[in-house]
Amino acid sequence: MPRQFRQVDVFTDTPYLGNPVAVVLGADGLSGDQMQLFARWTNLSETSFVLAPRASGADYQVRIFTPARELPFAGHPTLGTCHAWLEAGGRPADPGAIVQECEAGLITVRRVPGGDAGLAFAAPPQVRSGPVEEEVAEQVARTLDLARSDIVDIAWADNGPGWVAVLLASAEAVLAVRRPAALDLDIGVAGPYPDGSPEAIEVRAFSPKITSIEDPVTGSLNASLGQWLLAGGRVAAPYVASQGTAMGRRGRVHVSHDADGQVWVGGGTVTCVSGTVEL
Repeated sequence: MPRQFRQVDVFTDTPYLGNPVAVVLGADGLSGDQMQLFARWTNLSETSFVLAPRASGADYQVRIFTPARELPFAGHPTLGTCHAWLEAGGRPADPGAIVQECEAGLITVRRVPGGDAGLAFAAPPQVRSGPVEEEVAEQVARTLDLARSDIVDIAWADNGPGWVAVLLASAEAVLAVRRPAALDLDIGVAGPYPDGSPEAIEVRAFSPKITSIEDPVTGSLNASLGQWLLAGGRVAAPYVASQGTAMGRRGRVHVSHDADGQVWVGGGTVTCVSGTVEL
Protein backbone atom coordinates (compact mmCIF):
# COMPACT_ATOMS: atom_id res chain seq x y z
CA MET A 1 0.00 0.00 0.00
CA PRO A 2 1.22 3.56 -0.64
CA ARG A 3 2.58 5.45 2.36
CA GLN A 4 3.75 9.03 2.64
CA PHE A 5 7.48 9.40 2.15
CA ARG A 6 10.01 12.18 2.66
CA GLN A 7 13.74 12.38 2.14
CA VAL A 8 15.01 15.12 4.43
CA ASP A 9 18.47 16.70 4.43
CA VAL A 10 19.55 17.33 8.02
CA PHE A 11 22.09 19.68 9.64
CA THR A 12 21.95 22.07 6.72
CA ASP A 13 19.75 24.84 5.41
CA THR A 14 21.01 24.20 1.86
CA PRO A 15 19.69 21.07 0.11
CA TYR A 16 22.19 18.29 -0.63
CA LEU A 17 24.94 19.54 1.70
CA GLY A 18 23.83 17.78 4.90
CA ASN A 19 22.96 14.18 5.76
CA PRO A 20 19.80 12.72 4.19
CA VAL A 21 17.36 10.47 6.01
CA ALA A 22 14.50 8.55 4.40
CA VAL A 23 11.26 8.84 6.39
CA VAL A 24 8.24 6.57 5.91
CA LEU A 25 5.13 8.01 7.56
CA GLY A 26 2.15 5.91 8.63
CA ALA A 27 4.32 2.81 8.93
CA ASP A 28 1.95 0.94 11.26
CA GLY A 29 1.46 -2.63 10.11
CA LEU A 30 4.95 -3.03 8.64
CA SER A 31 7.10 -5.79 10.09
CA GLY A 32 10.67 -5.27 11.20
CA ASP A 33 11.80 -7.38 8.24
CA GLN A 34 9.93 -5.11 5.82
CA MET A 35 11.49 -2.05 7.39
CA GLN A 36 14.97 -3.55 7.23
CA LEU A 37 14.48 -4.52 3.57
CA PHE A 38 13.50 -0.98 2.64
CA ALA A 39 16.35 0.54 4.68
CA ARG A 40 18.79 -1.74 2.86
CA TRP A 41 17.32 -0.61 -0.45
CA THR A 42 17.54 3.13 0.27
CA ASN A 43 21.21 2.56 1.18
CA LEU A 44 21.25 5.72 3.30
CA SER A 45 22.97 5.79 6.66
CA GLU A 46 19.50 5.64 8.27
CA THR A 47 15.86 5.19 7.30
CA SER A 48 13.11 5.90 9.82
CA PHE A 49 9.55 4.63 10.14
CA VAL A 50 6.87 6.65 11.95
CA LEU A 51 4.18 4.79 13.89
CA ALA A 52 1.45 5.61 16.37
CA PRO A 53 2.92 6.16 19.85
CA ARG A 54 2.69 3.49 22.54
CA ALA A 55 4.25 5.36 25.46
CA SER A 56 2.29 7.88 27.48
CA GLY A 57 3.32 11.42 26.59
CA ALA A 58 4.79 10.58 23.16
CA ASP A 59 3.53 12.29 20.01
CA TYR A 60 4.75 9.52 17.71
CA GLN A 61 6.94 6.43 17.72
CA VAL A 62 9.91 5.97 15.40
CA ARG A 63 11.97 2.96 14.46
CA ILE A 64 15.38 3.68 12.93
CA PHE A 65 17.29 1.32 10.66
CA THR A 66 20.69 1.39 8.99
CA PRO A 67 21.10 -0.83 5.91
CA ALA A 68 22.29 -3.56 8.30
CA ARG A 69 20.40 -3.24 11.60
CA GLU A 70 17.96 -1.36 13.81
CA LEU A 71 19.27 1.38 16.12
CA PRO A 72 17.83 2.37 19.49
CA PHE A 73 18.54 6.05 18.77
CA ALA A 74 20.18 8.23 16.16
CA GLY A 75 20.37 12.01 15.98
CA HIS A 76 19.92 13.10 12.39
CA PRO A 77 16.96 10.71 11.89
CA THR A 78 15.39 12.22 15.02
CA LEU A 79 15.47 15.72 13.51
CA GLY A 80 14.58 14.58 9.99
CA THR A 81 11.68 12.45 11.23
CA CYS A 82 10.31 15.28 13.36
CA HIS A 83 10.55 17.64 10.37
CA ALA A 84 8.68 15.17 8.13
CA TRP A 85 6.02 14.48 10.79
CA LEU A 86 5.36 18.19 11.30
CA GLU A 87 5.35 18.86 7.55
CA ALA A 88 2.78 16.09 7.06
CA GLY A 89 0.44 17.76 9.55
CA GLY A 90 1.55 16.26 12.85
CA ARG A 91 0.46 18.27 15.87
CA PRO A 92 2.29 17.80 19.16
CA ALA A 93 0.32 17.74 22.40
CA ASP A 94 2.60 20.53 23.66
CA PRO A 95 3.22 23.17 20.96
CA GLY A 96 6.56 23.99 22.56
CA ALA A 97 7.99 20.46 22.55
CA ILE A 98 7.60 17.41 20.32
CA VAL A 99 8.11 14.08 22.10
CA GLN A 100 9.51 11.17 20.09
CA GLU A 101 9.30 7.61 21.32
CA CYS A 102 12.13 5.31 20.26
CA GLU A 103 13.87 2.25 21.66
CA ALA A 104 16.15 4.51 23.72
CA GLY A 105 13.14 6.12 25.42
CA LEU A 106 11.37 9.46 25.04
CA ILE A 107 13.35 12.15 23.21
CA THR A 108 12.23 15.78 23.33
CA VAL A 109 12.59 17.89 20.19
CA ARG A 110 12.03 21.64 20.17
CA ARG A 111 11.79 24.29 17.50
CA VAL A 112 14.65 26.79 17.55
CA PRO A 113 13.42 30.30 16.70
CA GLY A 114 15.55 32.31 14.29
CA GLY A 115 18.99 31.39 12.99
CA ASP A 116 19.66 28.20 11.06
CA ALA A 117 19.38 25.60 13.84
CA GLY A 118 15.77 24.71 12.91
CA LEU A 119 15.04 21.84 15.28
CA ALA A 120 17.03 20.57 18.27
CA PHE A 121 16.83 17.38 20.31
CA ALA A 122 17.69 16.85 23.95
CA ALA A 123 20.82 14.70 24.10
CA PRO A 124 19.93 11.40 25.79
CA PRO A 125 21.95 10.04 28.71
CA GLN A 126 24.98 8.01 27.78
CA VAL A 127 24.77 4.28 28.34
CA ARG A 128 28.55 4.04 28.54
CA SER A 129 31.08 6.73 29.35
CA GLY A 130 34.49 7.14 30.92
CA PRO A 131 38.01 6.09 29.92
CA VAL A 132 38.52 3.35 27.35
CA GLU A 133 40.82 0.43 27.97
CA GLU A 134 44.34 1.01 26.66
CA GLU A 135 44.01 -1.89 24.21
CA VAL A 136 40.93 -0.15 22.75
CA ALA A 137 42.86 3.12 22.45
CA GLU A 138 45.65 1.32 20.62
CA GLN A 139 43.13 -0.38 18.35
CA VAL A 140 41.58 2.99 17.51
CA ALA A 141 45.01 4.47 16.72
CA ARG A 142 45.79 1.57 14.38
CA THR A 143 42.38 1.82 12.70
CA LEU A 144 42.84 5.53 12.03
CA ASP A 145 46.51 5.08 11.06
CA LEU A 146 47.60 7.39 13.87
CA ALA A 147 50.36 7.23 16.42
CA ARG A 148 48.99 6.65 19.92
CA SER A 149 50.57 9.97 20.91
CA ASP A 150 48.46 11.78 18.26
CA ILE A 151 45.36 11.11 20.38
CA VAL A 152 44.95 13.97 22.88
CA ASP A 153 42.08 12.27 24.70
CA ILE A 154 39.81 9.27 24.20
CA ALA A 155 36.71 8.02 26.02
CA TRP A 156 33.53 6.03 25.65
CA ALA A 157 30.73 8.38 24.60
CA ASP A 158 28.00 5.88 23.81
CA ASN A 159 24.37 7.00 23.75
CA GLY A 160 23.17 3.99 21.78
CA PRO A 161 25.21 3.51 18.59
CA GLY A 162 28.41 2.64 20.51
CA TRP A 163 30.67 5.65 20.02
CA VAL A 164 34.29 5.88 21.11
CA ALA A 165 35.17 9.61 21.14
CA VAL A 166 38.65 10.67 20.02
CA LEU A 167 40.10 14.15 20.42
CA LEU A 168 42.96 15.23 18.16
CA ALA A 169 45.04 18.38 18.42
CA SER A 170 43.32 20.34 15.65
CA ALA A 171 40.59 20.38 13.03
CA GLU A 172 43.35 20.09 10.44
CA ALA A 173 44.47 16.81 12.01
CA VAL A 174 40.88 15.52 11.88
CA LEU A 175 40.57 16.33 8.18
CA ALA A 176 43.92 14.62 7.50
CA VAL A 177 42.69 11.26 8.87
CA ARG A 178 42.33 8.70 6.10
CA ARG A 179 38.99 6.93 6.00
CA PRO A 180 39.53 3.35 7.25
CA ALA A 181 38.96 0.55 4.78
CA ALA A 182 37.32 -1.47 7.55
CA LEU A 183 36.76 -1.20 11.28
CA ASP A 184 35.10 -2.95 14.20
CA LEU A 185 34.31 0.07 16.39
CA ASP A 186 32.11 3.15 16.05
CA ILE A 187 34.66 5.96 16.20
CA GLY A 188 33.97 9.69 16.42
CA VAL A 189 36.89 12.07 15.89
CA ALA A 190 36.97 15.76 16.81
CA GLY A 191 39.55 18.52 16.79
CA PRO A 192 39.39 22.26 17.57
CA TYR A 193 39.51 25.12 15.11
CA PRO A 194 41.62 28.16 16.07
CA ASP A 195 40.03 30.65 18.47
CA GLY A 196 37.74 33.07 16.65
CA SER A 197 36.73 30.62 13.92
CA PRO A 198 33.01 30.35 13.06
CA GLU A 199 33.06 26.68 14.02
CA ALA A 200 34.52 25.38 17.25
CA ILE A 201 35.40 21.86 16.13
CA GLU A 202 35.60 19.61 13.07
CA VAL A 203 33.98 16.20 13.49
CA ARG A 204 34.18 12.93 11.57
CA ALA A 205 32.28 9.70 12.25
CA PHE A 206 33.35 6.22 11.19
CA SER A 207 31.13 3.18 11.70
CA PRO A 208 31.00 -0.41 10.43
CA LYS A 209 27.19 -0.04 10.33
CA ILE A 210 27.46 2.49 7.47
CA THR A 211 27.98 1.22 3.92
CA SER A 212 30.49 3.97 3.08
CA ILE A 213 32.19 3.67 6.52
CA GLU A 214 32.03 7.46 7.07
CA ASP A 215 28.81 9.26 8.02
CA PRO A 216 28.33 12.77 6.58
CA VAL A 217 26.83 14.46 9.67
CA THR A 218 26.00 12.64 12.89
CA GLY A 219 23.58 13.84 15.55
CA SER A 220 24.13 11.09 18.11
CA LEU A 221 27.90 11.52 17.99
CA ASN A 222 27.69 15.30 18.29
CA ALA A 223 25.37 14.85 21.27
CA SER A 224 27.78 12.63 23.15
CA LEU A 225 30.81 14.68 22.02
CA GLY A 226 29.07 17.77 23.38
CA GLN A 227 28.46 16.10 26.73
CA TRP A 228 32.07 14.91 26.92
CA LEU A 229 33.82 18.07 25.71
CA LEU A 230 31.63 20.44 27.71
CA ALA A 231 32.11 18.42 30.90
CA GLY A 232 35.88 18.52 30.37
CA GLY A 233 35.92 22.25 29.65
CA ARG A 234 37.37 21.76 26.17
CA VAL A 235 34.57 23.74 24.48
CA ALA A 236 32.11 26.38 25.67
CA ALA A 237 28.43 26.36 24.73
CA PRO A 238 26.81 27.40 22.56
CA TYR A 239 29.09 26.29 19.76
CA VAL A 240 28.88 25.07 16.18
CA ALA A 241 30.49 21.86 14.97
CA SER A 242 31.44 21.35 11.34
CA GLN A 243 31.10 17.86 9.85
CA GLY A 244 31.11 16.39 6.35
CA THR A 245 33.90 18.57 4.99
CA ALA A 246 35.99 15.54 4.00
CA MET A 247 32.99 14.18 2.05
CA GLY A 248 32.14 17.37 0.19
CA ARG A 249 29.26 18.24 2.55
CA ARG A 250 28.76 21.29 4.74
CA GLY A 251 27.05 20.03 7.87
CA ARG A 252 26.63 22.45 10.75
CA VAL A 253 25.58 21.15 14.16
CA HIS A 254 24.49 23.66 16.82
CA VAL A 255 25.20 22.53 20.38
CA SER A 256 23.89 24.36 23.45
CA HIS A 257 22.91 23.57 27.01
CA ASP A 258 20.36 24.71 29.56
CA ALA A 259 21.13 25.99 33.04
CA ASP A 260 20.57 22.47 34.37
CA GLY A 261 23.23 21.10 32.01
CA GLN A 262 20.88 19.49 29.49
CA VAL A 263 22.68 19.44 26.13
CA TRP A 264 20.69 20.26 22.99
CA VAL A 265 21.76 19.34 19.45
CA GLY A 266 20.22 21.26 16.57
CA GLY A 267 20.45 21.90 12.88
CA GLY A 268 18.59 22.87 9.75
CA THR A 269 16.22 20.43 8.03
CA VAL A 270 15.17 20.60 4.37
CA THR A 271 12.80 18.29 2.47
CA CYS A 272 14.43 17.22 -0.81
CA VAL A 273 12.06 14.41 -1.91
CA SER A 274 8.35 14.13 -1.15
CA GLY A 275 5.77 11.60 -2.35
CA THR A 276 4.60 8.08 -1.63
CA VAL A 277 6.30 4.71 -1.44
CA GLU A 278 4.77 1.27 -1.99
CA LEU A 279 5.42 -0.99 0.98
